[in-house]
Formats: sequence, structure tokens, C-alpha cells
Amino acid sequence: MINTILRFLLKPADAPGSILLIRIAVGLIFFTQGILKYIDPNMGVVRFTRIGFPHPYFTAHFVGTFEVLCGLLLLLGLGTRLVSIPLLAVITTAIATTKVPELFRANQGFWYMVSDARTDFAIFCCLVFLISVGGGSWSLDARLARHERAGDRGIP
Repeated sequence: MINTILRFLLKPADAPGSILLIRIAVGLIFFTQGILKYIDPNMGVVRFTRIGFPHPYFTAHFVGTFEVLCGLLLLLGLGTRLVSIPLLAVITTAIATTKVPELFRANQGFWYMVSDARTDFAIFCCLVFLISVGGGSWSLDARLARHERAGDRGIP
């Protein structure tokens, strides 16, 4: 079972090159949000403190570093499926800790939360898509797979 999951996650991308557009959008969002966790305390330590995360300084910088690195990997299309899984956990945590509580605040409620969560929901759906199809033919994943297949045929 684990072998099947690993084979799927590391399977070469046979999907169209246009998936690059989704990788660019999601990769840049995570990359820039990761940087913001370092340069803007309100987006990093202060926000993590307000949400109630333990050790907010460490947590904000850990998540920021993670988002920067994984965002870059998505932009390159390297390990797309594998990198998308923990990012899915990050965005799910963001929805659960920042959007769902809006349901229970005065003057907010369901429609406010739906409007505020639209970007997070779109990222969530894009990550599920990237997990299912991979990085596309314009990715380092696909390039490495082509190089590996060429090497299997004895082509230098």
C-alpha cells in the first residue's frame, strides 16, 4: 500500500503544460505569504499569537520557511504532488483557524466567512488538483522523467 502511494506521488507528470499556470498561482501565493511571515509581524508572529498557536515566533517562522521552500518547489514543478500534500495541510489549518471562527463572530456569519475564505478555498482546490495530476509537462518533474526514460534507452 505504501509503495503504491509513493509510486503515485513520484509518478511522472503526463498532464498538459498549461498546469504551469496553476503552479505559478499557488507557488507565488505560498512563496509571498511565507516571506510576509518574516517581514510583517502582523502577518507572522502577531497573527500566530492572536490565533493561539503555541510558540508563535517559532511557529510563524517555521511555517514561513516551509511556505517559501514549498512555493519555490511548486514554481519549479519539482516534487509537485509530494509538496502539495503538506501545503494542503497548511491551507486547511488556515481555513480552520482563521475562517471557520468567523461563523461565530457577531456581525460576520456564513456569508462573511464564505467571502473571506474564497482565496483559501481556491488554493485548497488547486492543491487537490496538483496532487491528482502532478506538475504538468512544463515541470522539472516531467523533465527528469523524460531524462530518465531517455537514459533507460541508452540515449546520452
